[in-house]
Formats: sequence, C-alpha cells, structure tokens
Amino acid sequence: MHRILIADDHVLVLEALCALLEREYRIAGTAKNGREAVAKAIELKPDIIVMDVSMPELNGIEAMRQIQQAGSRAKVIFVTQQLESEYIRAAFDAGAMGYVAKQSASAELLLAARMALEGRYYVTPLAHPKAGFEGSARVSRTNPAAMFGAGLTARQREVLQLVAEGKTTKEVAKRLKISPKTVEFHRNAIMDQLGVRTTAELTRYAMAHGIIS
Repeated sequence: MHRILIADDHVLVLEALCALLEREYRIAGTAKNGREAVAKAIELKPDIIVMDVSMPELNGIEAMRQIQQAGSRAKVIFVTQQLESEYIRAAFDAGAMGYVAKQSASAELLLAARMALEGRYYVTPLAHPKAGFEGSARVSRTNPAAMFGAGLTARQREVLQLVAEGKTTKEVAKRLKISPKTVEFHRNAIMDQLGVRTTAELTRYAMAHGIIS
C-alpha cells in the first residue's frame, strides 16, 4: 500500500484529508507547517505528499523545493484555496504533480493521487477558467519569476517568510539554527535586493508574491 504524508496547518482540514485518504493509502504521518513537512518527508520517505500552499514557517512551494533537494521522489499534490494561475504555475514549475481545490478535495483528491502515481498531472477544473490548464495534461513549465520570491536564494526566502510572519531576529535564528547576525545579514540583503526599507514593506511583498497568505 502506498504511503502518504499530509501537511496542513488547520487541524480540521488535516483530519478530513486523513479520513479521505486512508481509504486507499497508508497515512505515514502528518505535519502542521512547512518546516515539519520537510523533516517528516526526509524521515518517513512517503510515496505521495499532500500539502497546502499557504503554511506557516515555510510555504508549500518552498517546502517542496527543499524536499526534492533532499532527494525525495515523492509525488507532491497541493490541496489549497489558492486558485490563481500564478500559484498553479509556480507549483508545477517547482515539480508538483497535482493541484486540487480544497472546496472539492473530497471529489478530486483520490483521482489526483492515482494520476500522480501513474506519472500523470492533475489540475482542479475550478482553476480552468483562470489558468487555462487541462486537468489531465502536463502543465507548461512557464517560470512565474515574480512568485514565491524567485530571484532570492532559498535561505533568503526562508528568512523573508519568517520575518513577514512577525518573528523576531532571535526567533528566526532559532528556527533556522543560524546566528542573529546572519539573520540580519540576510534581511538587509533581501531589503537591498527588493528595494524596500521597512519590515512592513517586506511583509507586503511577501503577501503580494505568495510567500505568505
């Protein structure tokens, strides 16, 4: 039986996804934020990872990048309320196999999981009017350069998300296991690169570019 890791920061959604997927798959584990999802993906080595795009500490897109960089071959399916074409293109550009709308997950997710295991791509029909994608077809690898901090390094994207979520320098340093001085170095580099001067401006950038919801 194929093993699934499920990541969502809403407990009720997490429980509902587990109840749905355990009909056909073994639930290998769950995670409540993107950083935990990365750790558990590396530890548990699931066949499929189902997660939200918008998660605290590390968004789903960045979490998937780190999971893949760690050598995981898990098929990633996003279950999310973010149905804008920029999010969908960013997800598939990063390596996703499926993109399912939360409001119709009960009808779509099992199909998306089956297709992913067969090497086929799935996009929710709810996204078609906006995105112009076909659910069973491979999505174009157009790189949405503005989304999810493209142009920043992986570490800069991590620092940016945590700062935008309101974490202090010490809190960011603790979560990333780096020194406060290194956090400040990255924050200053990010602000210089983006041309912003305040944390409020960083937060607005992160919201506008999908790094936080």
